[in-house]
Amino acid sequence: MQEVAIIGIGQVPVAEHWDKRLVELAGDAVFAALADAELSQVDALYVGNMMAGQLDKQSHLGALVSDWVGMRGIEAMTVEAACGSGALALRTALMAVASGIVTSALAVGVEKMTDTSPGETTAALATAASADWEGIHGVTFVGLNALIMRRYMYEYGWQHEDFAPFSINAHANGVNNPNARFQAPITAEIYKRATMIADPINLMDASPIGDGAAAAVVVPADLVKGRKGKQVIKIAGSAVATDSLAVHDRQDPLWLTAAEKSAKEAYLQAGIKPEEIDFFEVHDAFTIMSALSLEACGFAERGQGPRLALEGEIFTQGKIPVTTMGGLKARGHPVGATGMYQIVETVLQLRGEAGPAQIDGAKIGMAQNIGGSGATVITHILKAD
Repeated sequence: MQEVAIIGIGQVPVAEHWDKRLVELAGDAVFAALADAELSQVDALYVGNMMAGQLDKQSHLGALVSDWVGMRGIEAMTVEAACGSGALALRTALMAVASGIVTSALAVGVEKMTDTSPGETTAALATAASADWEGIHGVTFVGLNALIMRRYMYEYGWQHEDFAPFSINAHANGVNNPNARFQAPITAEIYKRATMIADPINLMDASPIGDGAAAAVVVPADLVKGRKGKQVIKIAGSAVATDSLAVHDRQDPLWLTAAEKSAKEAYLQAGIKPEEIDFFEVHDAFTIMSALSLEACGFAERGQGPRLALEGEIFTQGKIPVTTMGGLKARGHPVGATGMYQIVETVLQLRGEAGPAQIDGAKIGMAQNIGGSGATVITHILKAD
């Protein structure tokens, strides 16, 4: 298997894109990534998406998007892993290029969530959980995470306000991201007074939906050695692991086993330890997921994820900065696109192109995309060459 590099990235702002169809959003991100890579064509295109079939009544996105961007005839397909679909698209592109089957590939994540009613969107999101054991009882996705958070607080003695720094940090970083849906800071008081959604998860614990698309072009690293201009970013580690869809079927519902497994494999591939990661684009769909991910990936002891946040170690100048450009909480969470937004933001940091959000001296970044409540976890480690 050959080393693979990301040579082009593109994204559209996360927003309510009333004037854009799903395929147009995907196309805008694809064209931006191709322009950044200084290419007009790739050999293969992989689309990460979760809900187009349900919300847009449109499946078969591989052929649709490749045709729309003027690449009719190339290998193209849709990949799906619930909220982890975006990163899975990159993983698929990586495997195609690393194996030598294709010389260049493009991964794009896209989702359009705001043209349907809140009830329709909520029902579609619930399909990321077990239909037989969770959905059938009417539990929503936020409800499942609330159950996990309540048990976590009980087991480890945390109070709800102890999770505030996760949201405060995300919104502080979103201020510096022109593509973020929310670009205003919040305070501990705003967090505390926010409307409750599913106790103990309030509005400030949960990421917002949105429409969006983000993309990246990958090629063999050998082809771009000594490339002038933009910094070459290598994919040093890429791993996927799974767990049960139903939370009650897990050996430990307060431990993200799939996150632990995929992170360990990615560390092994990259030849590094957790302490060598300069920043972590965590999947903060809910504040409880931030805490659990930090623990599973080796940045905090079991049950101590909130302490890392309370001590300021997740902030820009901390030991392990997270959600450096707002994360899901401030940038927004267009589910099938989220994993690719994380990749684009990681590349920007490693290129030194993150503007006011830049982490000084960043050379190694990790992005982790979670499908469902931890059933599929994709971890990527990127390095500035």
